[in-house]
Amino acid sequence: MDKQDSELIEKIRQQFDTAPYPRHGLDESPKDDYNFLYIHNLVTPYYLRNKKVIETEGKVILDAGCGSGYKALALAEANPGAKIVGIDLSDQSVNFARQRLEYHGFEKAEFYVMPIEHLPSLGIEFDYINCDEVLYLMSDVAAGLRALKSVLKPDGIIRGNLHSLYQRESFFRAQALFKMMGLMDENPRELEMEIVRETMKALKDDAELKKKTWKSNREDEQFILMNYLFQGDKGYTIPEIFDALRAADLEFVSMVNWRQWDVTDLFKEPDDLPAFLAMSLPEIAVEDRLHMYELVHPIHRLLDFWCGQPNQTQPFVPVEEWTDSDWLGARVHLHPQLRNAKQHEDLLNCIANQRPYEISKYVQAPTLAPVMVGNSIAACLQPLWEGAQPVPALVERWLKVSPVDAVTLEPVSQQRAFEEVKGLLSDLEAFLYVLLQRAA
Repeated sequence: MDKQDSELIEKIRQQFDTAPYPRHGLDESPKDDYNFLYIHNLVTPYYLRNKKVIETEGKVILDAGCGSGYKALALAEANPGAKIVGIDLSDQSVNFARQRLEYHGFEKAEFYVMPIEHLPSLGIEFDYINCDEVLYLMSDVAAGLRALKSVLKPDGIIRGNLHSLYQRESFFRAQALFKMMGLMDENPRELEMEIVRETMKALKDDAELKKKTWKSNREDEQFILMNYLFQGDKGYTIPEIFDALRAADLEFVSMVNWRQWDVTDLFKEPDDLPAFLAMSLPEIAVEDRLHMYELVHPIHRLLDFWCGQPNQTQPFVPVEEWTDSDWLGARVHLHPQLRNAKQHEDLLNCIANQRPYEISKYVQAPTLAPVMVGNSIAACLQPLWEGAQPVPALVERWLKVSPVDAVTLEPVSQQRAFEEVKGLLSDLEAFLYVLLQRAA
């Protein structure tokens, strides 16, 4: 590591010692933020990769760059029975993280002050590594990923992310401006933050930098430090992510918010694309599809991805290719973040009052419209709150709930009920509201 890198790392450490991130009070918890827990649950990326459901009991999870511990707490809440380990450069951040987990009853969590490069010294291998809002601060992203890979179990998964070059372009210009003004020569404090406030307020409202970055509710210390005066901040593109993964010998699994990265959703008529795109899009690599999305519609601040050791994806048959025999032998799991008392209560109320059930109320769907399930079909799902169910059991329940065709008044056949249940589960599996596990 050269002198310039060492000096930058020291500035970053000082910034987070002064202002641990994120700024959540000790008593605040994400335990009721099911959407947030959904992406911190090992079950989600593991199923995306292998189409199998994994138990979190006994798993070992690392929060690399744990900051003030709010995401370490999310990992503990989302993964019952898992051991949580956190590391960070900042003493103050680690102390806060340790206090936070103890306050919320997770007393066995471990925290260490160390850089990512020293992880092998812990002598621990991890099933899941959360490296959130960290990699873009490193001078060599691939080196950071290699360090994480060195402590990852063979079938483990890493979550990493980088700031988007295109989405944050205006903030990078703001940082260049305030560097030029000398506000980032040392660890920015209240004086430097006040100069930022005064400068941004004094600019004309139609000045491009102000239009793109400043709003009246953006005067708080955390926002200014993490955007205008963020030491070491850099932006990246999708091709640069894939280059880093190749250099680290890691395999791309999925974008974390994969449902918001479908390039066909950017067209007015996704099923009627211009001829060239209709022919070429199905053939291009995942990397190129994602890059096309960020070029057309760079709305994501974070290029947030899951990756893992190469050649570890377990073979599976896609649900859309299942035979009836596959379906009859499959088990249906409700995603763990939907198996909460509040959602179950909502389901029962909808059934009792004959209202459609909004299954996307807690874990959002990629569409603007909510995902609704008719109350009769919702009644078919009710046993999933008790545990995984075989498909034939749900078919039998469907026949009991709706034994007669409402139009013809004829009895509903076994085959029709089977097709109805298959259609429902296929639709919900696309959003990972239910997880379908085919018999071995």
